[in-house]
Amino acid sequence: MTASHLSDSAATPALEKIISVSGLGVRFRRNRGSRRSFKDLFSGRSRRGRPGDFWALRNVSFDVHAGEAIGVVGRNGQGKSTLLKLVAGVLFPDEGRVDVHAGVAPLIEITGGFVGDLTVRDNVWLTAGLHGLSKRTIADRFDSIVEFAGAEDVTDTPFKHLSSGMKVRVAFSVISQLEEPVLLVDEVLAVGDRAFRAKCYTRIEQILAEGKTLFLVSHNERDLRRFCSRGLYLDRGKLVLDGPIDDVLDRYNDDHPA
Repeated sequence: MTASHLSDSAATPALEKIISVSGLGVRFRRNRGSRRSFKDLFSGRSRRGRPGDFWALRNVSFDVHAGEAIGVVGRNGQGKSTLLKLVAGVLFPDEGRVDVHAGVAPLIEITGGFVGDLTVRDNVWLTAGLHGLSKRTIADRFDSIVEFAGAEDVTDTPFKHLSSGMKVRVAFSVISQLEEPVLLVDEVLAVGDRAFRAKCYTRIEQILAEGKTLFLVSHNERDLRRFCSRGLYLDRGKLVLDGPIDDVLDRYNDDHPA
């Protein structure tokens, strides 16, 4: 029941294993906001389980090598976002291991990690700084981050007052500028106008050309086939298929015809 994360933004050699997931399992409580109480943690009750618990993921194992582009496929509620949170280190497993040997840039739940009461300017500095960018680097990239998001007129506006679309623009712009070798993207390409999505597509292509690793959660088959060469198909918390993205999408469509 451990997770290991090493922050290392150095370029990762091709074919080097950077993520290893082994026997992964994570349990939640139904219809509850919290996973478990401190009493449960220290009594050992969480390991035994309780009535109403369910496994969001169970016995999931796979390895990832540098430069892979992986599409995570499955219906809503099948563990896709939970898997990304485990890789990002913001959630910890109840069983198994997640070993990540490279820095991770997560764009999960669109704007997770951004502080509503801080301005756009402060959020850019805070997020980039927490991911290891130096003050000089942030200053050099600040204008391009704001320009990419189209947020020149709202840099001193509290983040919570932005429209949902602008929040997505700012979040993607910041996260995609980070130097981490692994990028996690959860459904963000489904949000925003056509022009901004086109900019996101171009940026992701640049990221892949740089040899970085991509995890993409999306219900858009066109996006998955465009960017990903490998797929992970999750159903009821189990890894049903790990293989070429076309094979994975074909299997998913066979199991869940429109």
